[in-house]
Amino acid sequence: MNGLAHYKREWFSNIRGDILSGIVVALALIPEAIGFSVIAGVDPKVGLFASFAIACVSAFTGGRPGMISAATAATAVLMVTLVRDHGLQYLFAATLLMGLLQILAGAARLGRVMRFVSKSVMTGFVNALAILIFMAQLPELIGVPVETYVMIAAGLAIIYLFPLVTRAIPSPLVAIAALTAVAYYWGMDIRTVGDLGELPDSLPIFALPQVPLTWETLEIILPYSLALAAVGLLESLLTAKIVDDMTDTNSNKSQECVGQGVSNIASGLIGGMGGCAMIGQSVINVSSGGRGRLSTFVAGAFLLFLILVLDEIVRIIPMAALVAVMIMVSIGTFSWRSVIDLRRNPLPSSIVMLATVITVVATHDLAKGVLVGVLLSGVFFAGKVSRLFHVRSKASADGTQRTYHVDGEIFFASTESFIKAFDFSEPLKRVTIDVTEAHLWDITAVGAVDDVVLKFRRHGVEVELRGLNEASANMVDRFGLHDKDHAPQTVAGH
Repeated sequence: MNGLAHYKREWFSNIRGDILSGIVVALALIPEAIGFSVIAGVDPKVGLFASFAIACVSAFTGGRPGMISAATAATAVLMVTLVRDHGLQYLFAATLLMGLLQILAGAARLGRVMRFVSKSVMTGFVNALAILIFMAQLPELIGVPVETYVMIAAGLAIIYLFPLVTRAIPSPLVAIAALTAVAYYWGMDIRTVGDLGELPDSLPIFALPQVPLTWETLEIILPYSLALAAVGLLESLLTAKIVDDMTDTNSNKSQECVGQGVSNIASGLIGGMGGCAMIGQSVINVSSGGRGRLSTFVAGAFLLFLILVLDEIVRIIPMAALVAVMIMVSIGTFSWRSVIDLRRNPLPSSIVMLATVITVVATHDLAKGVLVGVLLSGVFFAGKVSRLFHVRSKASADGTQRTYHVDGEIFFASTESFIKAFDFSEPLKRVTIDVTEAHLWDITAVGAVDDVVLKFRRHGVEVELRGLNEASANMVDRFGLHDKDHAPQTVAGH
């Protein structure tokens, strides 16, 4: 019962705020969905129907209330070659397989991999996305009439100043309505949503992809589906983490994987493209007061209502109004404090953040940027841990024996220092290597221990390995070579 009560609270605890914020998001989704359809090389209705299906279904099945999922640029760019070489029906089939793979990822609880994404990578991801959102508005800012700049400035003024009057109505919604009314009344010759492409005039139809059910079809779509599933989950999980931070709440990342999968299957079955969470629209939603699942559902449902019923009004919405909203999102998304913290933070953290930003902006690929950031974080972490490792030694009174005390973590990054700490030329009869305060993490560490022990033995030195903890002893037993013929000389710890 508690679970049902919690689910109901996610739906109905913020009805007014969720409905109003959902309307704002729906208006912002239209140009995005059309633009992403163009990127993928498909008809605008493919992106619009996808956004409707993904938003509505993820409202029920997702793990992060208040997050907006729809057709996105991150997935659209991966579809271009598939659509060009094999046609639209193969795209729908790839979208269905993409959804199935995401459901399997959720069942395998892969949402837990977010633990390996550092704060520096998250900050870089957010900043890069803010820059990309602003860059996406540049076509509407270059070579346009002066009236466009005036309208954008007016829109930004309304967005930032209207909350001083009242927060009962989201200021982006007020800005869109006001600028649309002004542009229509004065008959301004500026770009509108209608200039982006034709809006659909009928409901989507349920249909299975018209592709042959053969191994050849699977060989064609599987690589695309794997890439789409991976990129979609990565962006969705990162966006979920950002919304968690913005709302001071937690979310079920593995359930979000399942929710994304079910949503994409629904999209593919009604002639839509694959998608994922959208940080820009999610920020709009949260900033406009959206918190629950109802806001996500309203965004999708109202989007369909707009394009089918209110299409004549939607067509006259000036792009300047939507550009103003997206600029607001870009400004609000960017972590301005991270710029100030560049000099205060440790150098490796700043390098990771900047590398993530530069990679994403240069490639327009969020996955590549995050991958670079995570890899760099791993390299810097390994380097830091390896420097905490040290070896001290003490010789016996008669100089025939020496005991080496090893402290720290022995793994691939510290094995070179481990081996160099031993003097193999010293004339000794016996060496004791005490690893009570150390831990062997991988087979590279076991190999390093083998090297040290075997080198001493080649010099006629008797070696005792003492203090292995249980996990390290198991590693040595399984992968070590030095103790196979000298079992008594390896002594496990207490």
